Amino acid sequence: MKNLCVEKMELGPIATNAFLLWEENGNGEAVLIDAPPFARETVQQVLDREKLKLKAIWLTHGHWDHMGGVADFEIEDLEIIGHKDDQVMFEQPGIMSTFAIPGLELKPVKITRWVEHGDKLDLWGRDIEIRHCPGHCPGNVVFWFKEEQRCFVGDVIFAGSVGRSDLPGGDFAVLEKSIRESIYTLPEDTLLHPGHGEDTGVDLEKSSNPFVQA
Repeated sequence: MKNLCVEKMELGPIATNAFLLWEENGNGEAVLIDAPPFARETVQQVLDREKLKLKAIWLTHGHWDHMGGVADFEIEDLEIIGHKDDQVMFEQPGIMSTFAIPGLELKPVKITRWVEHGDKLDLWGRDIEIRHCPGHCPGNVVFWFKEEQRCFVGDVIFAGSVGRSDLPGGDFAVLEKSIRESIYTLPEDTLLHPGHGEDTGVDLEKSSNPFVQA
């Protein structure tokens, strides 16, 4: 199996992490995990630099800062992945205006493939496991790359912190359960790629996260 390349980009008005994935000496395809507002220009620069074509956008959840840039891409040829529990935010993003940046125009996102807990995605011969982790919002999912020992977790957990649970649809007890059952059960050497801030690890968060103890 060829090496997986991961380029992290802090994008949009509140420094949301987006991740572009492709294979070294691969087939020229790329997948974007999360698409913050105004992401396209930066993502396109990387696509052009690496001579890649975007094939899919995988959304960890439906909050505006993670999906607000999808509509700027040429989405006709893209697979757009999300969880149905965030359908209303994907399709009616205006409901997030109370906690989005004032004046930001949010366009609906049409999900072409709904995923659920336990689903597997095939990415260039890799089995990617979906884990549904509600609590920050109803439809947050994480993408676990077992072979690469990486998990892209959206806003479930951060380095030394956890996702907010005070927004509509949030629930700290549910978030705590998600972290214990779906994050802390990953192999301890798994690298976690959160939706904001620095990368962290399962072992580190299990031993020191002040909000959710293992």
